Amino acid sequence: MKLTDLLRPELIAIGLESETKDGVFRDLVSLFVKAGSIRDGDAALQAIREREAKMSTGIARWIGLPHGKLREANGILLAIGTTRHGIEYEALDGEPVYVVIMVFAQVGNPGPHIEALAEISRLFSVPGFTEGVRAAKTPADVLRLIREQE
Repeated sequence: MKLTDLLRPELIAIGLESETKDGVFRDLVSLFVKAGSIRDGDAALQAIREREAKMSTGIARWIGLPHGKLREANGILLAIGTTRHGIEYEALDGEPVYVVIMVFAQVGNPGPHIEALAEISRLFSVPGFTEGVRAAKTPADVLRLIREQE
């Protein structure tokens, strides 16, 4: 699975201003809605919040990976947001989060969801990759970084 096949520049937000985890969730869901990928933003937020209530998706140094399943999702939906100031995320390592990758998948089709999460984990384990995304100035920069590692 290539993440660049799932991402468009309008699904990448550089320098999010929200100062809370839930604020970033709302910001990223609104990207999906504006891009026409999701119609029901409230259902999307609920799916993310329900998953987050089970265990923090702050999975690695500076990374948040909120994900959920949506009835209206047709395949994998992916958005990325960065924040310059870092947000308290209740991450497993206790560190603030600077890069948030939001993923939605179809209900009842776990294979692509797992594949997408695995590819995201692989990319962000490449030395220097997280720092590169965090330092990106434009959505095109993020897409280029991902493309270079795929």
